Amino acid sequence: MKTFWIRSVLGIFFGSFLAIMTIFAVIYFGKTETLNSAILVKNALGTMFCGWFFAVTPLLFENERLTLPVQTVLHFLSVSILYFFIAFVVGWVPFSVKGFFGMLGLFILVYAGIWFSFYRYFKNQAKKLNEELNSL
Repeated sequence: MKTFWIRSVLGIFFGSFLAIMTIFAVIYFGKTETLNSAILVKNALGTMFCGWFFAVTPLLFENERLTLPVQTVLHFLSVSILYFFIAFVVGWVPFSVKGFFGMLGLFILVYAGIWFSFYRYFKNQAKKLNEELNSL
């Protein structure tokens, strides 16, 4: 439970940081002098919520009773459902079939790339640890 709370706080803080960086980018690159406060708050809360669930849902991979494919499917379903719900509510993805499938394709590509990168990293770490254990 302690890990859940620590990751929750870190995720919310990271989401807040991304929201502020996005606001700075919009102001600087968009040459915008004023911002709509309702849109700003909605986007900031959406980013904070995304930071939270992207930080907390990897706890599924620490459940040793589940196999890696089950962990991956549960994680993918949870983050994709939560992300698309937020993305439609906030307006990051147009509420249309074309918008949904376009973003879903991009989401799957990014998810697969990140998943594969983590898989290779941890497989390499396990290989190094096994080599060190065998040399003892």
